[in-house]
Amino acid sequence: MTPEQLHNAYTAQVSPFLAALPDPGLRTLFRQQGDPFFRRCALALWQAGGSPLTPAHGGWYNTLYTGPKPKETLFWDMVSQGEEALPLPPFLPRLLAYDRTTGRQTARAFLDLLAGLLPLLAGADGGHVPPRAAAAQAYWDGLFTQWQQAGLPGNPAPTPLDFPAPAPGAPPASPDPTPAPGQDEPAPPQPAPKQAEAADPQPTLEELLAQLDALVGLEGVKAEVHSLVNLMKVRRLRETAGLPTPPLSLHLVFVGNPGTGKTTVARLIGQLYRAIGILSQGQLVEVDRSGLVAGYVGQTALKTQEVLQSALGGVLFLDEAYALAPASPTDYGREAIEVLLKGMEDHRKDLVVIAAGYPDPMEDFLHSNPGLASRFPKTLVFADYTPPQLLAIFQGLCRKNGYTLPPETEAAAAARFQALYDGRDAHFGNARTARNTFEDAVARQADRVAALEAPSREDLMALLPQDLAGA
Repeated sequence: MTPEQLHNAYTAQVSPFLAALPDPGLRTLFRQQGDPFFRRCALALWQAGGSPLTPAHGGWYNTLYTGPKPKETLFWDMVSQGEEALPLPPFLPRLLAYDRTTGRQTARAFLDLLAGLLPLLAGADGGHVPPRAAAAQAYWDGLFTQWQQAGLPGNPAPTPLDFPAPAPGAPPASPDPTPAPGQDEPAPPQPAPKQAEAADPQPTLEELLAQLDALVGLEGVKAEVHSLVNLMKVRRLRETAGLPTPPLSLHLVFVGNPGTGKTTVARLIGQLYRAIGILSQGQLVEVDRSGLVAGYVGQTALKTQEVLQSALGGVLFLDEAYALAPASPTDYGREAIEVLLKGMEDHRKDLVVIAAGYPDPMEDFLHSNPGLASRFPKTLVFADYTPPQLLAIFQGLCRKNGYTLPPETEAAAAARFQALYDGRDAHFGNARTARNTFEDAVARQADRVAALEAPSREDLMALLPQDLAGA
């Protein structure tokens, strides 16, 4: 379907559900988390069975919104999210808790909404859907079981997911972009995974630590996170053994320039703490000053409280946290900080707050309120990526997206990253610089290959030094 058709079909299902939510707080929460959640679902479904993402998926991805049109996400930023497992709905526990208190059926209504959206998202690109259907059905069955166990009112019968048959002549949903030696055509799709294998989309502690260790660079940060995980594991063991555990603040400060992986590591910490049992859900809620501070008296506290509620059970990531430091006694950022401090104390057993930003301004933030520094006992420093690390990120993007780098292109890329690193300033983008370089190179390669009369497979995949010239 076209992006416009997907947008219309998506809003036709989500908007009525949103409008029918009886509680204003639930509506606010769903407006904040609904579209990002369904986008993550779409990314996971499109990659089910090993299918690669294409630029066309970026068009569909950017149509998944119900409110004002958000800023478009570039294809390479979409790819870098790497969603390969269907995410848990971060707002489902709130819906379940609301239904327990009121006797309403908001959680079941959400499951019915999800039953309609999963097939829609899975079939947006018109490809064959068996692996997607199996993964989505097992995922939905797991959520339905969770709802059943809550003993809430509502139709006890599960809603079957209605996946349409693939369009005649549609390409397989799981093409292999790199055929095995001796093959002229992409490999056929892999058999659909068993439902039992897809029932639990949550990665294990070992898998999450492997994801952390696979990140390029950040050696000091990785060591600190491993140490934090070990500390949490031992605390849990001491609690199980009936031994005392001294009070410990879980909140962190991340300092570093843009593009150094702060958000990625924050997301992993939430999932790691969930895997250990420190956090109940492990979701990441990102926010900056604009998401907390309102324009008139009394509303900042309500706005900040809603964000805190949405982050319970997971990690609240305060980007550019120093922007909250009051520039004057009447600045509303002061009110947001006070509400955050109270929330951190009230929910210290099921909330982690990570404040992030540039090193020097973060010092000002921590000293803007007497209670802040003591709440953030540990600081993780994210250093700029070195030229070899930038090259490794660039090479990883090429591999993931089916591009090859001849030796002369690798040498040209290495020289380019060295020059960018040597001339860096406060606006240096680090990993974003590597992604932008890749994106520009792909665009120039497309212009070059389009001029060829009959480009070969090698032509379509190879990035040449001239493709980097204007990156």
